[in-house]
Amino acid sequence: MLLTIPALLNSAQIAKIHEIIADASFVDGKLTAGFAAGRVKHNEEMRSEPERMQRLIRIIMASLGHHETFRFGVLPHRVADPIVARYTRGMAYGEHVDDPVMGTTGPRFRSDVSMTIFLNEPASYDGGELSIRTPFGEQRVKPAAGDAVVYPSSSLHRVLEVTRGERLVALTWIQSYVRDPARRELLYELNLARERLLKTAPQEDSTAYVDRSYANLVRMWSDL
Repeated sequence: MLLTIPALLNSAQIAKIHEIIADASFVDGKLTAGFAAGRVKHNEEMRSEPERMQRLIRIIMASLGHHETFRFGVLPHRVADPIVARYTRGMAYGEHVDDPVMGTTGPRFRSDVSMTIFLNEPASYDGGELSIRTPFGEQRVKPAAGDAVVYPSSSLHRVLEVTRGERLVALTWIQSYVRDPARRELLYELNLARERLLKTAPQEDSTAYVDRSYANLVRMWSDL
């Protein structure tokens, strides 16, 4: 499931992130790529500095923790510390899948879901679309600053070449309670119906059945 989360970060948070990274050092993105991805990766990533990273993590993780679309669409168990990536003119990232296991300094975890948070307005750069292969064909996305896109880490995806301006994004990876992407999609859609019924018909037997079914399916499918 490819899911867009509008306004994950608000304008004040975006401005604060730009302030935090304004004088940051960026290094070749190949340094964090696996062997296969390294052959097609052409971008830059912000050098990890503990104090700067902690400020970024506080902003992004606070928004993730309070956003219902993220919580019910992803069912997060572990979330990686974000990476800030920069693409300037001529940079791109060829087709690849993300590494199946993440974590170098802390606990290792399985990457089920990838997330891209866009930090620049789309009019400020040309190209740079995130392209994801789905069962319904290629989907290209280039949303507003503050919007996020989540998709299975197993999906073939790429970043098209930037031909003008600068593409700035934050990236993270999530291990979900529910490993299977088809099951996550079913649970997300079932929860949408569940939430509507709990608001509009809380006393109905059908609402109780849907609520109970959702809870028991999460229990049945949770990979803990």
